[in-house]
Amino acid sequence: MADDAYAPYAPLNALKPVADDVWIVDGPEIQFGYLGVKLPFPTRMTVVRLPGRALWIHSPTVPADGLLKRIGDLGEVRFLIAPNTIHYWWIPEWKAAFPDAEVHAAPGLARTAKRAVPIDATLGEPAPQAWADTIDQVLVSGDMLTEVDFFHRPSKTLILTDLIENFEPRRVRPRALRWLMRLAGAADPDGKAPIDMQLSFLRRRMAHGRWYQCDGAAELRRAFRWVL
Repeated sequence: MADDAYAPYAPLNALKPVADDVWIVDGPEIQFGYLGVKLPFPTRMTVVRLPGRALWIHSPTVPADGLLKRIGDLGEVRFLIAPNTIHYWWIPEWKAAFPDAEVHAAPGLARTAKRAVPIDATLGEPAPQAWADTIDQVLVSGDMLTEVDFFHRPSKTLILTDLIENFEPRRVRPRALRWLMRLAGAADPDGKAPIDMQLSFLRRRMAHGRWYQCDGAAELRRAFRWVL
């Protein structure tokens, strides 16, 4: 599979404002095994500046040198978030760059991680006091994946990881991959949890692609109609 099978959300490794004190950073494409096939996945992290200039970093991407400096200019990196058992790979590099930051990880990551991750605390409910006044969180447990999702109250920004995957077919170059993403139910404009993940969560009754800049409540109802 070519390294550029998915057109990136350029510019990469750049802070992109979403709302007051909220930014996203689009990282490079990675290859990830899915349904027996190696698929191109775009990567994205979210940066939230808490009161007092503490930085909360969700699903860190590749820690490029220029990016680390720009992040440092925003405030002090205090919290590194691994929101599920897939989104954790670059946590050790960020911890090395910001050794005073605390690593908060989804339940089960310490057991399943394919590399050593320095975990300080396990995420759950309710949110820890360190950010509870600004960010709410909820634990969503499934057989295939357990994820912790967040809501930044001041900006009303919902921060998900894999509960909604919204790949834009026009960005996927191989035709077979476009077909597979549609088949999985994770293609824009009807992005949602892929079918295998839906089955995992349905037993429990319970941040890839284009993100939703507006109409968040309506998009949630659409994406989760399979469980509502």
